[in-house]
Amino acid sequence: MFGKIKSFKQEGNKLFIQFEKNIVNVEIISSSIINFFVPLKRKERLSKAIENLKIEQCKFSVENKKERVTITTDKLKINVFDNFKVDIYDCHGNILCEDYRGDRNPFIRRGVGNAWEVAASEGHELKDDGSKLKVQVLKKMEKDMYFYGFGEKTGHLNKKGYHYKMWNTDEPKPHVESFEALYKSIPFFIGLKEKQAFGILFDNTFESHFDMGKENSDYYYFGAVDGNLDYYFIYGPSIRDVVSRYTDLTGRTPLPQLWTLGYQQCRWSYVPEQRLMEVAKEFRSRDIPCDALYLDIDYMHGYRVFTWDNDKFPNPKKTLSNLKDDGFKLVTIIDPGVKKDKGYKIYDEGIKNGYFAKDKDGIPYVNKVWPGDSLYPDFPNEKVRNWWAENQKIMMDYGVSGIWNDMNEPASFNGPLPDDVMFNNDGVITDHREMHNAYGHYMSKATYEGIKKHTNKRPFVITRACYAGTQKYSTVWTGDNQSLWEHLRMSIPMLMNLGMSGLTFCGTDVGGFGFDCTAELLSRWVQVGCFTPLFRNHSSILTRDQEPWAFDKQTEDINRKYIKLRYKLIPYIYDTFWKEESNGLPVIRPLVLNYQEDKNTYEINDEFLCGENILVAPIVEQGKATRVVYLPNGNRWIDYWTKETFEGGKYIIKEAPLDTCPIYIKEGSILPNYPVQNYIGENKIKELILDVYPSAEDTETQYVHYQDDGESFEYRKGVYNLYEFSIKGIEGSKEGIIIKINKSYKAYTNDYISFKFKVNNIKPTEILADGNSIDFKIVDEYVEFTVKDQEEISIK
Repeated sequence: MFGKIKSFKQEGNKLFIQFEKNIVNVEIISSSIINFFVPLKRKERLSKAIENLKIEQCKFSVENKKERVTITTDKLKINVFDNFKVDIYDCHGNILCEDYRGDRNPFIRRGVGNAWEVAASEGHELKDDGSKLKVQVLKKMEKDMYFYGFGEKTGHLNKKGYHYKMWNTDEPKPHVESFEALYKSIPFFIGLKEKQAFGILFDNTFESHFDMGKENSDYYYFGAVDGNLDYYFIYGPSIRDVVSRYTDLTGRTPLPQLWTLGYQQCRWSYVPEQRLMEVAKEFRSRDIPCDALYLDIDYMHGYRVFTWDNDKFPNPKKTLSNLKDDGFKLVTIIDPGVKKDKGYKIYDEGIKNGYFAKDKDGIPYVNKVWPGDSLYPDFPNEKVRNWWAENQKIMMDYGVSGIWNDMNEPASFNGPLPDDVMFNNDGVITDHREMHNAYGHYMSKATYEGIKKHTNKRPFVITRACYAGTQKYSTVWTGDNQSLWEHLRMSIPMLMNLGMSGLTFCGTDVGGFGFDCTAELLSRWVQVGCFTPLFRNHSSILTRDQEPWAFDKQTEDINRKYIKLRYKLIPYIYDTFWKEESNGLPVIRPLVLNYQEDKNTYEINDEFLCGENILVAPIVEQGKATRVVYLPNGNRWIDYWTKETFEGGKYIIKEAPLDTCPIYIKEGSILPNYPVQNYIGENKIKELILDVYPSAEDTETQYVHYQDDGESFEYRKGVYNLYEFSIKGIEGSKEGIIIKINKSYKAYTNDYISFKFKVNNIKPTEILADGNSIDFKIVDEYVEFTVKDQEEISIK
């Protein structure tokens, strides 16, 4: 495909290498990020993931030697050889990523006689997806490699040995580890070897494949059925660095509205209005916090998007106003399929203006989804996105607080969309093969921009299908899971990999969508949901009720306990989101992200970190009440419930009856808490609670807390407050600590008037605030006291 290197030329940060049969563009994005681009399909780079590519000026050198071109930055050395073979080293000469020199050589798969035909007739998929790839890159499999990322794919945290297909797929069958494709296509992975990490983003929206050693353990590969060869190599050396740089390329999740971090309740379907209001009333009467309720497809008039069924909801504005008075926000589902129905406003406008995808003859394409015969908006076209964005005003004017985009793979009932359905990709006419994986991305973008325009608030959009970069516009959930223990287990690595793939605001259907949940399963699932960014219970039509009170008193009490714990932790989770907008690091993260030096963390599937300070080790097996917990090396860890301290780098056994989720706090942590409310914003928070876990050492630890209005974009104009808290042992004393408070930035007027401290594992005889003795009380394993504007507190 390439042949020998003939020549090269440099233009700024770009290097054009002319081979015998092709030309390669190597672009130095930064000293740690290199882009390799070959215009096999078209000269234009029409990226969906990267909208505003930022070039970081850096020094680099280029040297032309026999059979190779060498590019050297401060961080990397890249050798480009004949036939476009690429080897990448760190600045010390250690190989990071090496192209495989051999041919693909799949493992032998034996069969006798007509066994292949028989197997196929029984429903076994026996295919070689790799043989149809027009674009592919083979990399040598190094010893002890680990792979992470790919978004929501099923299976374990480490993706070595798996094969995945990037083709957004609405799969109704119960998801299992062998699934190659689900709703989202995130063509990005992280490689880790010898404690050095790198990432590769293969920016191609056609059906693509990633084989991480399943075909042959000597190599891994990625490729696509069509399109350009366009991939970014992103160097760490830490996974944290890779994630931060990847999200700098593709965008970061913007700070969400505060209420979206509260508990959310959903079902297919809360209709008619009486049932919706009944559920709302139960939450308040049972003292279970809840911020959002959802309406699934049955609220619409004949499944027509942007309409209401007036028999089920006679006065939607009044209904939503009543819910708002009681602290509930309503989120409504919107599918892309527009009913073919003359006289229906959305359909008529779309036909008149040519806003729907067309077949190869230029006729609007029709398939079947929930409304029956339906047409698909041409979302890759900016004019169509602007029209769709304007339509969001319809729902906002009713008082809707968020939009839930579903069925946007795009899904269809009458067979998949043909390859030759045509789209206008902002002036470039292309087909469904190229736009399929980006369809949900563009729908989310249009929805986000419409809500932002018509509310001037941070939009809450939740989508099922997406592509790399969708995190700029939408929250995601993992689609139609089942009320199965295996799906609870599998959800944890799915969410951790989503987080490392840039999709910070993610969650699953707590309790499971399909099948019937059990009391025990919901009790364990809500303990995980408490710490996931999106905390939503959702269940399907014809399944048993799944609300917190739908089982028995014990289950209701457990749900209440962990939902209230979530509301205590809201400021901590919000702080983590605020930091993410700057550093790209997710809320839910695998242990390896923070503890890369500890090899024991590399393949832990059933524990995770919530931010920097909280480790969660849930029970994910039926009937189990004890588990082994690994506590990473490098820190001491404190049991959240018992306050017992453990050394890191060890396995411990934790007793965990049904109402207990094992939770450990990193020693030296300060966790901001809010008082529990029925919903976020019920009361103005005038006193911040600080849950403090002092270190036994004299080392100083710090925590920065962020505060703003929780809904507007004023924070981007600098309207927020920052509070810096630090704790340090008193020099020469093992029993005393000093806490300092510093309001380092103040531009938001509704600041706190006091701070309540709960300092764990210490029983002082005296507490001084700015040198003056203050009152305190000892409660169980902690001491509690309140201060106003004091800057230094000494606890002896």
